[in-house]
Amino acid sequence: MAAWALAADDSLPQWYQPAKVSAKTERKKRPLPSRTEQVNMLQAGHTYDVLIIGGGATGAGCALDATTRGLRTALVEADDFASGTSSRSTKLIHGGVRYLQKAIMQLDYDQYKMVKEALHERANMLEVAPHLTRPLPILLPVYKWWQVPYYWFGIKMYDLVAGDRNVKSSYYLSKKNTLELFPMLKSDNLCGGIVYYDGQQDDARMNLAIALTAARHGATIANHVSVTKLHKTAGKLSGARLRDELTGKEWDIKAKCIINATGPFTDTIRKMDDETVKEICCPSSGVHIVLPGYYSPEHMGLLDPATSDGRVIFFLPWLKGTIAGTTDLPCQVTHNPKPTEDEILFILTEVKNYLNPDVEVRRGDVLSAWSGIRPLVSDPNKPDTQSLARNHIVHVSPAGLVTIAGGKWTTYRAMAAETIDAAIESANLKPLYRECQTDGFLIEGAHGWTPTMYIRLVQDFGLEMEVAQHLAKSYGDRAFAVAKMASMTGKRWPIIGKKVHPEFPYIDAEIRYGVREYACTAVDMIARRLRLAFLNVQAAVEALPAITDIMAEELKWSDAEKNRQIKIASEFLANEMGQMVNRASRDKIPINLSKEEIQTYIKRFQIIDKDRKGFVSINDIRRSLKNYGEDVTGEQLHEILREIDTNMNGQVELDEYLQMMSAIKSGHVAYSRFARMAEMEEEHHEKESLKKKITVERSGGGL
Repeated sequence: MAAWALAADDSLPQWYQPAKVSAKTERKKRPLPSRTEQVNMLQAGHTYDVLIIGGGATGAGCALDATTRGLRTALVEADDFASGTSSRSTKLIHGGVRYLQKAIMQLDYDQYKMVKEALHERANMLEVAPHLTRPLPILLPVYKWWQVPYYWFGIKMYDLVAGDRNVKSSYYLSKKNTLELFPMLKSDNLCGGIVYYDGQQDDARMNLAIALTAARHGATIANHVSVTKLHKTAGKLSGARLRDELTGKEWDIKAKCIINATGPFTDTIRKMDDETVKEICCPSSGVHIVLPGYYSPEHMGLLDPATSDGRVIFFLPWLKGTIAGTTDLPCQVTHNPKPTEDEILFILTEVKNYLNPDVEVRRGDVLSAWSGIRPLVSDPNKPDTQSLARNHIVHVSPAGLVTIAGGKWTTYRAMAAETIDAAIESANLKPLYRECQTDGFLIEGAHGWTPTMYIRLVQDFGLEMEVAQHLAKSYGDRAFAVAKMASMTGKRWPIIGKKVHPEFPYIDAEIRYGVREYACTAVDMIARRLRLAFLNVQAAVEALPAITDIMAEELKWSDAEKNRQIKIASEFLANEMGQMVNRASRDKIPINLSKEEIQTYIKRFQIIDKDRKGFVSINDIRRSLKNYGEDVTGEQLHEILREIDTNMNGQVELDEYLQMMSAIKSGHVAYSRFARMAEMEEEHHEKESLKKKITVERSGGGL
């Protein structure tokens, strides 16, 4: 420690091992330090060259850029990596077709440069993380003949600007071929379609992979560590006060330069530096919904360029589901953005306009819904801060706070490079490499990945094919390390890999591996290590107990802590992932059942309510399920009860059951296990009654 203290500022103390980045495609052998080790490093009293606040895409990109240049790098994130906007995007890696249109129509060179940069970054992301990204064809349906040459010219210009970094060439499709590729499309007045290519990614996993790559190359990174205060020496920033949000412990850290990469919370950090500064962030809410996979072809997306209010709607296949979005409404900055019913209905209405009448788009098909806060910013470098910057801005305050704000997911690497350039200049840092090293720099999992790697996982470990494909796409060449942690199934096939939910390819080993990837809470796991919360909120609720059981083993949680984690995760799913708004939508539907339907449902309800209590208890549900041979766990019973028990009193009343059946009839609910159980119980009851009748008749006939 004394040796470090005596080291000159520009020397490299022994605690810091700079990255050697000459071989950009070399797989780093350095083991990943645990979170405890990372926090201990932050507390050890070292002086860092850069302290980055914010663990989203931009912050993680800055950490990777800084550490690969040989700068002593620390990154802290108050919540989890990608917990904000970076996990709630449209999942597209795109250059911005709309921006190019504006650049051409308005002869705007800045817009053109922005598109050119984004298209370069699009190609780079597809190259450096091939396991987490893929090229995606997107269809632009055309319903007016004059639009065919107009759109075709615009999309060809998009290809032209991309140049040798183009993914694939766009092309025109006849009406017949368009419907062949996208059969659920509305065919009336359809002239044809234009298909262009962009990229698609798993955003939270990409964000995490960038952060892990930075850690492998020497950066000290820690999630759930917040900044409570900035320290100054002689008017210049010299460090910060940190707090571990998991333990409550606080300490000071020294840094020559502090980078503010906090997205929507940009102004919070800027005011820690100077409380008199004007706010520059103008937050905007972007809501997305997830629908079942059958709403879109597996390998093609759809773009609606002109919605009823001028916004662009995307309709994209993603992880076997369909993402539809997005909205764009001014909002308040919050750590817990929630989707609203109006925004969900707007997206559903726009989607209906493009699908043929045979495809009934039901409110009940919304499996998950979330809101991401887009941090639009005005540029503090310019005297007129009224207009919002179209691109990102990098600003250095008089005290030396480097703020990077705005921009978009696709350009995270270019934004990081510009930010670290500004940091080096403003703080007079001495990196090993002056130039950015991250262009073409392979991300965690990319080094040994091949498109057929999943076959080796099936053959070597005895994994189910769908599970092996998922592991290869999520972890790249680290999938083998995940597979080694999987438990035996006890079946002939698959040999290993117990699923945490029967409908999804997530397995037990991912929970154990996720803890090594710095997952500290149940929400970290269900939302960002696995993407279950984003894909199907009800499935996430069902898988939560099994997931927390494994996390409790790994993190040595007490029963009280385990219950606390389940409670917090349940609230997250209810509020931020759309479960509550889905339920509220169902509950306000007026009962629209005929007299005959009401009589049928009353009869079914009374069959289950054998003792005529006026309500159905959890024991009634257990008995009904046993009648037709289903033995379910206590937790599954509670789940069946909770999906219909709207007043949360632990029992189902007749009006709650009728409300559910009405919601199913109107399409506000797609499916209910309780409703199906009641139907099967009625069938079982009628069979038993028929058997008794036949027995009585036979015995009567023999007398």
